[in-house]
Formats: sequence, C-alpha cells, structure tokens
Amino acid sequence: MVIKKGKFTIEGLENVQINIDKVISSDKEKEEPQGPTPAPDIHELRDWDMRLLKRYEPVYSPICDLCCYCTYGKCDLTGNKEGACGINQEAHQAREAMLRTLTGASAHAGHGRHLLNHLIERFGADHPIDVGPSNIKAPVTQTVLGIKPETIGDFVPVLDYVEEQITQLLATTHIGQEGSAIDFESKALHAGMVDHVGMEVSDIIQISCLDMPKSQADAPLVDVGMGIIDSTKPVLLCIGHNVAAVTYIMDYMDEHDLFDKIELAAICCTAHDMTRVNPKAKVVGSLSKQLKYIRSGIPDLIIVDEQCIRADMMRETSKLHIPVIATNDKVMYGLPDRSKDDIDDIIRDLASGDQPGVLLFDYDKVGELAPKLVMKMAPIRKEKGITALPSDDEFKKLASSCTQCGACVIGCPQGLEIDKAMEAAVEGNLTLFEELHDKCIGCGRCDVECPKKIPVLDVIEKASQKVIREEKGKLRTGRGQVGDPEIREEGVNLVLGTTPGVVAIIGCPNYPDGSRDVYEIAEEMLQRSYIVVTSGCSAMDIGMFKDDEGKTLYERFGGGFLKGNLLNTGSCVSNAHITATTIKVAAIFARRDISGNFEEIADYIMNRIGAVGLAWGGSTQKALSIGTGCNRLGIPVVLGPHGPKYRRAYPGKAYDKDKWNILDARDGSVHNVEPAPEHLLISAENKAELMPLLAKLCFRPGDNNLGRMIKLTHYIELSEKYLGVLPDDWHIYVRSEADLPLAKREELLKILEEEHGWKIDWDRKKILEGPARKVDISFQPTNVPRLCKGAVE
Repeated sequence: MVIKKGKFTIEGLENVQINIDKVISSDKEKEEPQGPTPAPDIHELRDWDMRLLKRYEPVYSPICDLCCYCTYGKCDLTGNKEGACGINQEAHQAREAMLRTLTGASAHAGHGRHLLNHLIERFGADHPIDVGPSNIKAPVTQTVLGIKPETIGDFVPVLDYVEEQITQLLATTHIGQEGSAIDFESKALHAGMVDHVGMEVSDIIQISCLDMPKSQADAPLVDVGMGIIDSTKPVLLCIGHNVAAVTYIMDYMDEHDLFDKIELAAICCTAHDMTRVNPKAKVVGSLSKQLKYIRSGIPDLIIVDEQCIRADMMRETSKLHIPVIATNDKVMYGLPDRSKDDIDDIIRDLASGDQPGVLLFDYDKVGELAPKLVMKMAPIRKEKGITALPSDDEFKKLASSCTQCGACVIGCPQGLEIDKAMEAAVEGNLTLFEELHDKCIGCGRCDVECPKKIPVLDVIEKASQKVIREEKGKLRTGRGQVGDPEIREEGVNLVLGTTPGVVAIIGCPNYPDGSRDVYEIAEEMLQRSYIVVTSGCSAMDIGMFKDDEGKTLYERFGGGFLKGNLLNTGSCVSNAHITATTIKVAAIFARRDISGNFEEIADYIMNRIGAVGLAWGGSTQKALSIGTGCNRLGIPVVLGPHGPKYRRAYPGKAYDKDKWNILDARDGSVHNVEPAPEHLLISAENKAELMPLLAKLCFRPGDNNLGRMIKLTHYIELSEKYLGVLPDDWHIYVRSEADLPLAKREELLKILEEEHGWKIDWDRKKILEGPARKVDISFQPTNVPRLCKGAVE
C-alpha cells in the first residue's frame, strides 16, 4: 500500500516532525522494470527504426523552401543549398515533422499529468487500476517501460519517463544539434511511441477513477448532433479534451436534479468523456461544429479546458454575450483569475457583462457556479433579444451582395464552391448551401477572405437551418480497452487472416468531401467483416448518418472485438487502446513476453496482425503523433488528401525486392516476401483510391492461405467497385492457388499464365511455377518463437 505524503507527530516528543513520502508494504515489493529495452532512451530502439526507415524511406513535401529557425536566416534550402548552420532541406523537413509529432505527444502528456495530479489528490495514489476483464492492464506502458502498474500512483514514474523523453527530444531541435534526416525520423518515431504511453495513462486513470465503461462492448448509446439540443432550456456548452472540471458540474447537476432543467452538451473529446461518465450529457459534435455552434447563439455559457479550442473564442462569444469560464492553464485567453473569489460575485460580473469570461481553477466552484450561471444567463440573453444568424431579409441581402469573385473559394481549405451556392440562393435555391454545411469544416476563413465583408459562415448556417434541425444521430459511448477474453476469442482469426483486418478510423474532421465519407468507409468495411475501431471526432461523425430504417451504424453493428463489429474506444487519449489491442494479441494469442520488449512486439505486429489506421480528416499535431506511434509498432496509417501538409510520408517501394526480406526465427533462413504492408504512412487522394488501399494494407506475410484468399477477395472487389479495374499488383500477393478467391480462381489463373508468365497445371488448377518468394506458413504461431526479425540487411 502506498501512503500519500503527510506530516506526523509522535506523542511525548516535542519539536519533532516526521515527513513520509510513501511507504511500500513488505508483501508487495514493486517490480523492477523487465525486458531487453525497458524505458528506452532515444537511441535504444534506433536499430529497429533504421530497419523500418530502410524499407519505408521518408519522402518530404515542403510547404516552404526557407528555414526561419534562427537569426542566421532566412536560409534558402532549395536544390543542394544548406542553411547557415549547415542543415539541408531534407533534415529541416524531418525536423519539422518531428516537431509536430512532439507537439502532439506533449499535448497528451500534459493532459495526462494534469489528470493524474488531480485524480491522485481526489482519490489517493493507491486507488486501484480497473480497466475491465484484463490481466494486462496497461499494455503500452508494460511494453515500453517494462512495468505493470496496479494503482494510479504507479503511473507517476511512467509520466516522468514520458516527460523526460519529450524534453530530450525537444532539445535536439535546437540549432547546432541533430543534422541527420534519418535520425530526426527515428526521433519522431520515438516521440510517437511515448505519445501512446501518455495517452494510455490519461485514459486508464480516468476510466479507473471516474467509473467510465470498462471494456464494455454494449456501452450506452447517446445522442449526437446539432439538432438534439433543446434551446428552450439554458444551454451549457463544454469544449475541449479534459473532463476533470466538467465532472464536478455533472455531480452538482445530479445532486440538484438539474439534468431536466439544463441542457449539458459538449464539443470534441470532452463530449466523449462526459457521456462516458454520465450518458445524460449530449454530444453536439466534432471540432468542425465549434465555430458553427457558437455562431448559432444557442449556448448560454461556455466552459473550456484544453486542446482543439478556437483561439478567437473570446471575440466570438463577446459578440453574443456568452460568458466563458476557462478551467485549465493551457487556455487562459488573458482572463482574470477569479478562483479565490466568492461565487456570487463572479456570477454577478459575468451575467452583467462586466467581464466576458474568467479563469476558475477551483473545480468545486466550477461545479456549483456553472449551473447557477447558465440558468441566470438564459433569460438575460433572451430578454436582450440577442440574435446570431442573419434574419431572412438580411440573408437575401447578403447573398445578393456577393459579386462571385471567388475569393472565398480560394481561401477555403476544402475549395468549396461557395460562390455558386450564393448565386443559387439569390434564386431561392438553398440546396447547394445545405450540401456545403456538412462539407464545411467551420474554420471561418471565408469570412476573412471576402472583400465585401459578408459573414459567409453565418450565411451557410442560416441557409442550412432545416438540415441542422434534423441533424440527430446516435453514438456508442467510449468503451475503453479491448478485454482479454475478446482477444482470446478473436485473436486467432485476426492473426491467420480469416478476419480480414482491423481498420481504425481516427483523427480530426478535416475531410476532403464531408463527414459522410467516414460513415460510408466504415459501413463498407463492416459489411465485409473487418473490425472497425474508431475514436474522437471521427467516432462522432460516423454516428451522424442513418440507413433507410433510420438506424445508425452503432445501432446496426455490435461493439465487441469481433469481425463485423464497430468499436468506439472513446476520446483522443483512448487511441492508445487501439495499439494496445495489437500488443495484447501478441501477448495472449502468440504468448509473447511484452515487458520492456518493444522491438519484438512491433516486429510481430508488423508481420502478423492485419491492422491499418485511417486519419481521413487529420489536421492536428495530435493526429500526426498518434499515427507516428502506430508506425513505430509497424502499423500502417493512411491520411486524406490534406496529409502531405504534414510534410512527410513513409511509402514503400514494392518493386525493390531487396527491401522485402525477412528472417525466419525458427531456423535463421531469409525469405523474400510480398510487400506487406506496402506503405507505413501514405496519403490517398479520394475515397475511390482509399478503399482498395485499406484492404491491401491489411495483408501480412504471415497470412495463411484462407486468410490471404479472404483479403485478396476484398482487395480485388473494392478495386473493381471503386476504380472499375482489377488492381495492377494483385498477382504479387498470390503465393499458391489456395490464395486465389474461389469465385475468380479460373479467371485469375488464366491472367497469371497469359499476362505474368506463370506455369499452370490446368487439370488440377494448380500453380506449378510462380513467384520466386515463398514463405512456409503452415506452422501455428503459438508454437514458435516468432516469424521474423524485421528487414534483413
């Protein structure tokens, strides 16, 4: 048992003080870190990174050819030029990618440290970890650090490690430090790895302390959408990613029976975690809804915490007399700290408008103040007659004033044809605007670009009121980890390939063609018996669309870790449970020792477990760090067409056979295998290109014949469905006739013979001679050490 810090006196002794930091009972000695690389420093997994980066050579897409890091510059790095410090373009772009990865990792680590300190203070360091039916409670932590946490206090040294690594990595970006692009890439992979540790800490401690669902496949369904909010009630809107302060609001509302009197809603990951604590809360939607919902004027009070919150919050809310309470020191907006002031005084100043917002770090006060203030603000704002969106007459005038100059289209990150929608609206046709509502990411750049000063976003939202009122969906509350029993049931199917793969749809809502894309992607893969896992903004958007019977995907498909099921793990930090699931497969199904054994586990995952991540709308640095952490574990990630703005990709070269050698650990023999997975980090231009790519990136060298046949069937069918052609590389994934889809076997054998020169025994429908590379996959993976040891020099 761990005793928290405290001061004690002993009777009979004067002026003696004994300070106790912690006491560890003799019956439970803390385990020393285990494994070959426990808590690795930057250089200790470098050999693994180099094997990855030799196969998946980084490719850069500079946004700018200048380096502006220091006062030597600006330095032109075009061609073979170097900066004044000696850095070249390749190394500079690798540094940029690493910095963005590091920024995302620090956001999650900072979130975790804030939560951990708060929850230890509230519940005690000896509060036990409870993630559901799992013996492996913290798979990522155990794999990276070689320790098995049992209490939330055990995570203190874990975050110490994460923070130390972030500091050491950040130091390498200073002028006169690292100059090698490949080593910057290794450091980026290290940052991605520690990001998954920080995320796992964050979610496990809040699951354990705040009674969130624990590996619960049938977690409750909750409402999601801008149309679900009853604006006749006071509306309290929370925005951000840290639910710590909001739990006090929910406790107060429960104690005073206020859930029927106040609409408690949220945007972004605080929405996920609110509903995980109390399903009575409502989810407005993803990051793209933030400015739209504020501009609607519906919220009567806004609570912000950290991450993904608009920098212009105070300017937007002040126009509409919506007070803001900031509860986290990462977002303070220049507001006064009123944490020590009387609640009634704060309410008076905010309700009167004397102050547009305050900082409030006392969560007990937040819990009481927010419900009281929102109930006071609602009638005040109604009495003032505050209107947000244009009236019908104003709308017509604004649409008519558009000169069709196209500045808004050029400024729009999505290139939306706003000018055509304006022209149609003048004629009374609002359908183009209604279509734009879903595709619009709510950034507001169109307002800034318009030379006529038309509030374009307001016009879009005014024209879309009908579809907004109907915007009502269902979201399955974040379930947390995948439990050990689920791994035991499904692991064999996943490793052998008879479950075609895991598709993890994560990331932000910066979609190329609207949020319906992620719904359709998920539906397609679910109907093909892939396991679809989701989280964050994507999880919300998937729940916004319904079939002909009015059911969402969460209502149509189960939430367990089984083929054809849809799992929502929860908020952004719950992404760690997705990588943790692949680690659990290695530990439970393949009986690998995961403790401090990152390289072997990553090697197993890359070669045996058909998993692929999709950040179709990735926009934040966190999305990049999450994806990069997946990459170090050998899990490929696909980005949308905005992906090149991250400046770096890890494509494979399928034509270079020397890059696809693996070592069989049973006998030391080297095999040349098919390029699987072909890429580690790649962008797709559109959904048609994406769909067969997802299927292809689930191929693994360890697939058995039945598994490869199933995967090849989906790859071919998706290519024919979305691109109208057979994929041009399907044949390189055929190792024997048993790999060929049954329905097309004869047709494909004929193509192999006529177009690729293979020898076929037509009497037995058997391949006599085909590809030079062959891998013996007849063994059972539980009975051998492991398939391979990465790419061989």
